[in-house]
Amino acid sequence: MKNIVYILVCASVIFFTACSSQDKKKDGTQVLMQDSTEIAGPQRMQVSDVKTSFTYKGKEYQSSVVRRPDEFLPIVKNEQGEKFVDNRITLRITCGGKQVVDKVFTKDNFASLVDAKFMKYSILEGLVYDKTTPQGIIYAASVCYPQSDLYVPIRLTITADGKISMAKEELMEDYQTDSID
Repeated sequence: MKNIVYILVCASVIFFTACSSQDKKKDGTQVLMQDSTEIAGPQRMQVSDVKTSFTYKGKEYQSSVVRRPDEFLPIVKNEQGEKFVDNRITLRITCGGKQVVDKVFTKDNFASLVDAKFMKYSILEGLVYDKTTPQGIIYAASVCYPQSDLYVPIRLTITADGKISMAKEELMEDYQTDSID
């Protein structure tokens, strides 16, 4: 019983000491909250490395798609003034140990397919393996407004000898270039 009383007394002394020392420090100073994005700097997507194996024209292919935020690319700002680091995506395709494709993409690679106003506020979000067709190996790329559902889908077709062609897929219904300032 004495131990319980002793523990309660010690806890009470510590509590009152802590509370009284906080009261003494009040000198009218106020700390204002700061926006966490300003403190941390521009926002970045996570690094990703996706490996895929597939068969095309009877041969086994390996694909690696690595997305990295790139500090050397221009910073993108959204309408609220938030800053975002754009991405650089490396696509590597091999077949039987032979390099078929080793290409680095930035959103500028898709400038001929994406409206200039959209490009100004967008980042290269992703590149993923889709399927194989008689025309080639199909990848889907997206240039998007950061942290939104607004994006331009792009189809990459890669032939067996590594030639890459690009085409813009159908845009979503909500996308209108007139709404972009």
